Amino acid sequence: MIAAEEWPPPFYLAPGPGGHGPPGRGARGRGWRGRARRRFGLCARPRGRSIARVTVLEAIQRSAEFLAKKGVDAPRLQAELLLAHLLQLPRMRLYLSFERVLAAGEVEALRGFITRRGRREPLQHIIGSVSFCGRELAVNRQALIPRPETELLAERGWMFLRQCAPVPPRPVTALDFGTGSGGVAIVLACQCPAAEITAVDISSAALALARENAARHGVAARLRLLPGDGFAALPPDAVFDLIISNPPYVPSGDIDRLQPEVRDYDPRAALDGGADGLDFGRRLAAEAARWLRPAGRLMVEFGDGQAERLRAIYAAQNWVVEEIVADYTQRPRILIARRAGV
Repeated sequence: MIAAEEWPPPFYLAPGPGGHGPPGRGARGRGWRGRARRRFGLCARPRGRSIARVTVLEAIQRSAEFLAKKGVDAPRLQAELLLAHLLQLPRMRLYLSFERVLAAGEVEALRGFITRRGRREPLQHIIGSVSFCGRELAVNRQALIPRPETELLAERGWMFLRQCAPVPPRPVTALDFGTGSGGVAIVLACQCPAAEITAVDISSAALALARENAARHGVAARLRLLPGDGFAALPPDAVFDLIISNPPYVPSGDIDRLQPEVRDYDPRAALDGGADGLDFGRRLAAEAARWLRPAGRLMVEFGDGQAERLRAIYAAQNWVVEEIVADYTQRPRILIARRAGV
């Protein structure tokens, strides 16, 4: 049972003029308060009264107002996306359906969605999926929700793999270090059908989600998912043309200041990069060269303000940093490096 203050209060038609009962019936049907309730279709308790007519436009407007009060970013967009998901319509089709009256069950289902979003549960968890590089991935609390900037990492990865010429009898290979929901590894497999992709993660629950996503996109046969702590999960003879990673990079002390959608719903282990956020950057710089072919590349996502420190870390480990790639907001976000002397 959703509390009445949670959005919006249940819409009930009061008896009398404008309702479904005879005039003047009901304890709340008289006086100016009763007339106001009849005018706006609201009643405190149902007691057999019918749910008011709520159109698509009214539901969007009231939902957006509620979400705005809860501090949710882009509240109108969020309301539209949730209603479009509920009605199984493309979002833009809502604009052609503003006068459509929602069924009682649809109103109650939307109230449930909006209540959850108002509690700052991520939209992607409510819907159950996220679009990543044009592909729908299942998401849950077991793995980080893929972000738009990580699409750039995946794109750089598949562009590089397409340039790699296989040396018979071996195919082109890639390692996704810390795969989470499997997004980067799956996109690489889809974009490079001749490549063999390995993905590792310390979380067995995250790997189960990645396995589900790989099956959804038909790449399970070419995606080897290995449980374990980074490179320790690999067979000793493994070697790759590309090592790619979106590792944890949030400084430990900053996690509690993140938005509730991230702080309270993403796994802390997928966020926490140590005191300065660079623990995994150091680890990759120290360990990755052993697993990379001479002409291979290492591609790593990193956090705000970490570019120059990370560049120095890699230089100290005898890497050549070829490029620092900016994200959609023009912040440095991806480091691309090769082994020195190649």
